[in-house]
Amino acid sequence: MTTRRRLAGSLRFWITALAALAVLAVLTSAGVGLILTHRAFLTTSLDESLGDRADVITPRRTTVTDGTMPNSGTDARVLARPAGDATVYVAGTLEDVQDSTTALTRSLLVAVPVSSVVLAALVWWLVGRVLRPVEAIRSEVDRITASRLDRRVPEPPTSDEIARLAHTMNAMLERLAGAADRQRRFVADAAHELRSPLARMRAELEVDAAHPEAADPARTSAGLLAETVTLQHLVDDLLMLARGDAGALDVAQRRPVDLDDVVLARVTGARAAGERRIDVDAVRPVQVSGDAGQLQRAVGNLLDNAVRHARERIVVTLREEPDGWAEMAVADDGPGVPPADSERVFERFTRLDDARSARDGGTGLGLAIARDIAERHGGTVRIDPDGAPGARFVLRLPVLPPTVRR
Repeated sequence: MTTRRRLAGSLRFWITALAALAVLAVLTSAGVGLILTHRAFLTTSLDESLGDRADVITPRRTTVTDGTMPNSGTDARVLARPAGDATVYVAGTLEDVQDSTTALTRSLLVAVPVSSVVLAALVWWLVGRVLRPVEAIRSEVDRITASRLDRRVPEPPTSDEIARLAHTMNAMLERLAGAADRQRRFVADAAHELRSPLARMRAELEVDAAHPEAADPARTSAGLLAETVTLQHLVDDLLMLARGDAGALDVAQRRPVDLDDVVLARVTGARAAGERRIDVDAVRPVQVSGDAGQLQRAVGNLLDNAVRHARERIVVTLREEPDGWAEMAVADDGPGVPPADSERVFERFTRLDDARSARDGGTGLGLAIARDIAERHGGTVRIDPDGAPGARFVLRLPVLPPTVRR
């Protein structure tokens, strides 16, 4: 029953069956036409023979009709020709016509089905050869699981549709494997980053519990509060990245955003927290199009990165370039970024100083989020290779066209 059901649902079976039925219908129609044509041709030849025989007897004025031979009851063709007061009849039997037609019919009754069967077998074989790579692809895909995304389907050494399908599927599997690998690394890194502050919080509480006489509740409370803030920032960054990966941060509705106001607002917040090293004298009015909240996050992350690494001074510049781009640069006089790591710093959970803790060096997600936001707005974030000493991060965004500016 299973084999029959699989056969009935097989593309190979249906192609073969439809081809065989089509050929059978065509050959049957052609056979019927051939039989009728053959009979008509033989009947016409018989009529011409009767006419020739009648010409010997009397001049032409003939009438040909079907009839029966009086003595034998055999079907015949009868030619009637007037001859004076009399009528001359010339008759010819249809027995040869019928025998020839019957023989042709019997031959076709054998030839048509046999030809259909032979063609069906040929189509079955050809379709099997054509679909063999498809079956190999199906079989390999059936063995691919979430833990075996390294497997690939076989690609036929041709340039037909099946080969292109196999190539497309392998490209898709490559993307899925990459996404799964990034997800695994993301989960592992997130678990590690979350475990560190939790471990420090637990250690402080266990020490106070083990030595209550030496416990300092105020110090412990301050430490726990700092770790809680670190955890909150980390969770916020993780949620931001997760939403971005899910496409929830795509900028569907753009609005005019005064980028200079965004920069100055973030700098004002930093100064209110005690940060006095930021110079914004070179910030000029620029309007861009996008999501104000996301742009605030990107600008804030670049500023936070500079604050963590600067020694004495941070310079923020913002201007509209002649090529229609807004360029914001955040430069610090810190240790800088080695050229070999100019791209790695934008990867998630990257800290160039392995000894730096999350409390001192951030979550390692800020620059990755800033680049992700910039790209969603059609822009870029990069490190200026000529920004030494220190590091100079450059954010570029398309400016708002003058015709739609507020």
